[in-house]
Amino acid sequence: MLRKIFFLFFFYFGVIFLCLILLPALIFSKSLVIFGGKILGDWCKFCIEFFLNTKIIIQGKENIVKKKFFIACAHQSQFETFFLQSLFNSPVFILKKELLLIPIFGWYLKKIGSISISRNKITRENLTFFDNIKKIVNNS
Repeated sequence: MLRKIFFLFFFYFGVIFLCLILLPALIFSKSLVIFGGKILGDWCKFCIEFFLNTKIIIQGKENIVKKKFFIACAHQSQFETFFLQSLFNSPVFILKKELLLIPIFGWYLKKIGSISISRNKITRENLTFFDNIKKIVNNS
C-alpha cells in the first residue's frame, strides 16, 4: 500500500511538473512537445520500475519501423498513454474528445496532432476518423 502511495505521489507530481515546465513549448514546434512526451514516458517507466518494483521488458524493439504509423491501444491503463511516446517516434493517439478539455494536458494533446472522437455517438468527425489517420500518416 505504501509503495502505491509513493508511486502515485511521485508519478503525478512529475506529470504536473513536466507539463508546467514545458508549457512554453506549446508556442514552439510540435517536436519540442513530442520530446516532452518522451520524457514523460521515461518518467512513467522509472516510477513503475522504482516504486512498484515492476520490470518493463520490450521485446522486438529493433523491429519498430522509423516512419510514422498508427497504433491502436485498448487503454487498459495510463501506462501505454505515456510510455508509447518514448517507445515510438511521435505516435498518433486516438482519444476521447473530453480529454482535450483538460487544461494544459489537453493543449499538449492538440499540439501533437491527436485525433479526438465522440464515443457512443455517430458524428461527422467520427465518420472521417480513418481519413484523418491517413492524412497524418501520409504527411510524415
